[in-house]
This record gives sequence, C-alpha cells and structure tokens, in this order.
Amino acid sequence: MFGIADYGAYVVAVIAFLLIPGPGNLAIITSTGKGGIAGGLAATVGIVAGDQVLIWLAVAGVAALLQANPAAFAATQWLGAAYLAWLGVRMLRARPGAVALIDIPTGQYFRQSLLITVLNPKSIVFYMAFFPLFVDPARHQGWKTFAALAGTAAALALAYGVVATLLAHVLASRLKANPRIGQWLQRVAGGLLLAFGIKLALGK
Repeated sequence: MFGIADYGAYVVAVIAFLLIPGPGNLAIITSTGKGGIAGGLAATVGIVAGDQVLIWLAVAGVAALLQANPAAFAATQWLGAAYLAWLGVRMLRARPGAVALIDIPTGQYFRQSLLITVLNPKSIVFYMAFFPLFVDPARHQGWKTFAALAGTAAALALAYGVVATLLAHVLASRLKANPRIGQWLQRVAGGLLLAFGIKLALGK
C-alpha cells in the first residue's frame, strides 16, 4: 500500500505511541479540564500539527542531521526539557483561587500543545527511529508514501485525542463542584510536567 512495508504494524506502532503516558496526553487532559471540550480539541489539533511538523522534518532529512550532530540534538533536548519544566513550575506555584494557568483563550491550548509536541525529544526520536522502517525501498512511491504515513498518523492521533477529550470532560464536570480537587489536580499535573522535563534533561 503506497510503498509502505507493513501498514498494519505501522498503525499498531502509532497507537502504542499515543497510549504511552506523556506530555501530549497530559496536555489534552489539562486543557479539557480548564477549557472544556473546546480546549481539549484545540490541544488535540495542536498535537496533531506538532506530529506533522516532526514527520515532515524527518522526511526532509532534518532528523538525520540531528542524529549526526549530537550538539544540535542535545540542544533540542534541553530546550524541550526546559519548556516542560517551566510549565510545571508555573502550575505548582499557582495560588489557590488565582486564575488557572490554562484558563485562557482556546488558541493558547493549541499553541502550548504544539510546542510540547515539537519540543519533546521522545517524539523526535520516535520518528527518527521508526518512521523510515515502514518505507519499502522497492515499492516506494515518493511523496505518496510519506503522505500516507503522515496522514495515517494524523488520523489516529485525532481520533485518540477526541476520545481522550470526551473522557476527560466527563471526569472534569464531576469534579468542578469541589475546587480543592481541581487545585490538587493542577499541582499533580504541574509535578508531572516538571518530572517530564527533568527526565528529558537527564536523557532517560
């Protein structure tokens, strides 16, 4: 199919990557809790857009350049780690009763999720390591093959984000009656983001 070596395996790999707990999932849950379904969907679109940026950068050879240049890749790791840690610290330092960190226009959910995805070295490593494995050199059809892979990843990420948003919205609506729970969840989310940043900085 379009020069893809094993389309079924590719679909499974992408789904597995989506299910792994990480900043992207946290961004959807947090955005939904603060901005409702609109916030969650905006975050989902941001993640999908970020994935597409990484995929096409990999196609253009930028991923290979990063792999061949340890200094450039290390800079990307530190930049992504610093951004996640900064978001986490802001959430941890938010005062009770203050305006929520992500209680902002829907467009910001998109921008934050886009940045979290693009600056997450794990996403870069995923596409660097696995994306080329599903291209069959003998049946490769140029941009059609890459477009099929990219389109499949986008469709799966969008479907996953919609489901995650709806589930998170149901949970959030039941917790709105208790502000203390919301504050606690924000601190937990902040701690997780800070932990992600530290983990990425350590390269683990």
